[in-house]
Amino acid sequence: MAGSRLKKRYQDEIKPALAKKFGYSNSMLIPKIHKIVVSMGAAEALKDRNIIQDLTKELALITGQKPKITKSKKSIANFKLREGYPIGLMVTLRGERMYEFLDRFINIVSPRIRDFRGFNKKADGRGNYSVGLDDHQVFPELNLDEIKRTQGLNVTIVTSAVNDAECVELLGQCGFPFKKDEK
Repeated sequence: MAGSRLKKRYQDEIKPALAKKFGYSNSMLIPKIHKIVVSMGAAEALKDRNIIQDLTKELALITGQKPKITKSKKSIANFKLREGYPIGLMVTLRGERMYEFLDRFINIVSPRIRDFRGFNKKADGRGNYSVGLDDHQVFPELNLDEIKRTQGLNVTIVTSAVNDAECVELLGQCGFPFKKDEK
């Protein structure tokens, strides 16, 4: 791989801009993206076992990596759930794949979201940012003729930022489409 353009832009432009804005004396204090976790719940898998295979194939196409099947930790009778049943999928992206996925998410997927006005500028307080999508069909890697059901998914961006302001500034510099400030 020749390297992703977002990673190159981070090294050349974003890192010096963050150091200047926040006044870091040590380059190790500058926030960076550690990993991106993409997950989806598959509660319908309790009724139909083929759903997990379909969603695994779709999530692998979206992320470029085979997802891990998450299983229930305990039995819950009211939900007809038994311990060890598959209930979701997750993928942890790092390195080049992480930057490639974030670049595609910012520039290709976000504009395809219906009625999209931007994401909120609220992180979790510890420098991590999560986005939930109602429909995974906005990803261009998927063949819409083969998709049997709409499925939501969560994207969590884990950064080394220590507060929300640094996290939002880092993602904003990367081109993340945040809502414009309302007056």
